[in-house]
Amino acid sequence: MTATFQHLKTNGDFFKYLNKKNQYKQPVRECMLRTMAKLQDTTTTEHRPGMLLGKIQSGKTRTFIGLMGLAYDHGFDLVILLTKGTNALVKQTYARLHEEFEGAIEHDALQVFDIMNMPDNLRKYELSQKLALIVKKETHNLDRLQQAVMEKYPSLQNKRVLFIDDEADFASVAYEYKREQNIKQMRVIASKINKLRKALNRPAFLQVTATPYSLYLQPEEMKVHEGKVFEPIRPAFTELVPVHDRYIGGNVYFDKSEKDGHLASYLYHEVEEKELEVMKKMDGRRVKMDRLLSQKNIANIRRAVVNFIVGTSIRRFQQRMKGRRQQKYSFIIHTERGKNAHAWQAELIQGFETLLIEGARSESEEFQRLVRESYDDLIRSVNTLKKTPAPTFDDVYEEVRHSLDEEYLVSSVVNSEKDVTELLDHKGELKLRAPMNIFIGGQILDRGVTIHNLIGFFYGRNPKSFQQDTVLQHSRMYGARPAADLAVTRFYTTQKIYAVMKRIHEFDRELRNAFERGGHHKGVVFIQRDLKDTIMPCNPNKILLSSLTMIKPHKRILPVGFQTGYKTHIEKTVRKIDQLVENAKNNARATKDGAYLIPVTRAKEILRLIHETLEMENGHEFHLEEYEGILDYLGSDAQDEAFVWLLTRANRHIRRFKQDGKFENSPDTPGKGTGELTVARKVAQQHPAFLMLRQEGKKEHGWRGTPFWWPVLVAQAETAPTVYANKTIQN
Repeated sequence: MTATFQHLKTNGDFFKYLNKKNQYKQPVRECMLRTMAKLQDTTTTEHRPGMLLGKIQSGKTRTFIGLMGLAYDHGFDLVILLTKGTNALVKQTYARLHEEFEGAIEHDALQVFDIMNMPDNLRKYELSQKLALIVKKETHNLDRLQQAVMEKYPSLQNKRVLFIDDEADFASVAYEYKREQNIKQMRVIASKINKLRKALNRPAFLQVTATPYSLYLQPEEMKVHEGKVFEPIRPAFTELVPVHDRYIGGNVYFDKSEKDGHLASYLYHEVEEKELEVMKKMDGRRVKMDRLLSQKNIANIRRAVVNFIVGTSIRRFQQRMKGRRQQKYSFIIHTERGKNAHAWQAELIQGFETLLIEGARSESEEFQRLVRESYDDLIRSVNTLKKTPAPTFDDVYEEVRHSLDEEYLVSSVVNSEKDVTELLDHKGELKLRAPMNIFIGGQILDRGVTIHNLIGFFYGRNPKSFQQDTVLQHSRMYGARPAADLAVTRFYTTQKIYAVMKRIHEFDRELRNAFERGGHHKGVVFIQRDLKDTIMPCNPNKILLSSLTMIKPHKRILPVGFQTGYKTHIEKTVRKIDQLVENAKNNARATKDGAYLIPVTRAKEILRLIHETLEMENGHEFHLEEYEGILDYLGSDAQDEAFVWLLTRANRHIRRFKQDGKFENSPDTPGKGTGELTVARKVAQQHPAFLMLRQEGKKEHGWRGTPFWWPVLVAQAETAPTVYANKTIQN
């Protein structure tokens, strides 16, 4: 062993050691090698760093640690690892590096330091080794780093240095918008990092993130303020971290979830907005602690807690039957930032636990009903996995009773740095104290802190304007998940938040696709409607994520989650729509597919009338101006009037709700070559399609007993991926 590390120390085999230890798969290994080659061949600066782009919880840390090994092998002597500003993440990073480079550290080939605990009297022997400095992106840490490099150990200035900015986001961006000053100015942290880089001999810089939007979507122009020039940071190159086979991300929660019967279709449970209000603060008029198991206004948080207990019981029973180690599981409640709200939620969870334990011991009818309802919910998704046997209700019921009687459930409030540190294990990861762990708060949701075996996520952060990076940071249900764990996983939030997260997922997906097509500077168009009611390009740095619509070839855009107006209110309007549709068809020539090329102005007139006939439910939106703007953009032609293909179908009898209780979202049946969606996509080549479906709206199908039109826009095949911003941030 000693000889091995002497060879490593003198000949540079760090990567060989890591590769042997971790058995990197070929795509990951090639990603590391490509990134290293680009860092050597490309000049990376504070304004044009390299970018290693991964996904939330997808193995970015594993990748950049492998890259550190390559860096040491290729002439770099010092890696400065910048971490997000929490002690918990510093501790986890320090533990991870010691674990990965254990042999190298033991045999004096490498030294790893937290900059705040770095000795003041390092010897030449120590400085001659490869070094890794962990630096929290915080003023005092950066001052300590500058002091070490510039004053205590000036020899470090001549070493080849690689900066790795882990979880690169706003802390590393050159701009911060100041409302009161109406300027963009460089942040103090970024300024200190930049100053240090300039003092070093040819430093290289790599940013690692899953949320790069604050970097890619900055303005191109330079700004001058008080004699200083501030430039936007834009990546010199982008490498995508390969996603492993077990990764569960937005494609599962927002794409596959729309397939009826798919495991993913059972994951999301809607929470009423009013229930989030109940969870903000204690109110004895709204919540009776002795009736927690039956009160209607806390139905979803109760369901979430019971589902977590039952889901954990199902998994542990399955593991025991297969002779495997029984795992511990976690559940997160993240709805508020305030400590008072966390204290109230902890009291609420404790109240649930007390009553559930009492019910389990007495086997009350109420307890049996709650377990049965949860089992019936979870077993639907468990049954989609043919290779994983589903336990019977009696098996699960006894497992739940035993778990509660033996106090397998523990809840913890985590809302300060001290709380997080106390909850971390020796590896810097969140400690699971018992088989069932409920965490309440927000601090643990900082990116990077590992939370194992998460099967429940109750999310209610509902700011007025959603920030892309922030919302993705909170998506802790993403990551490596065994299919059997996913089958008992549930995600709880409001329809409004879910819809925004879905939009963000679509934006994230298309931006990544643009990188794969050849770079972040081409492939995605950002547009908005201006004050003159025309469609124009907009600054992507100003978009509000809660108001965007992602458009791509053949994407469907349609209202979902509505009821019709009453017959007496909308009957005349529907007849008027009928007449407009017939007139439009009479004035246009039909194709063999029954599509009519009509002016966009006529389509917008019809759409406005449809908008009057539909009543949107809470959390669901049908912004007329958004649909009109998209129609204008998709139908526009530089030389001709804007046109759209009109397709109509009548005598439809669709139900308002699907079998699983969710709103119907597919009125346009794909069919096999003849379905209306198939036809719409066939004709939508140079022009979009405007699919109009006349529903009978019968009461037995959940409607109000009156016909109505359901519109579906279908983007044409020949359109670039586009972000339409209905609203933008105003300076």
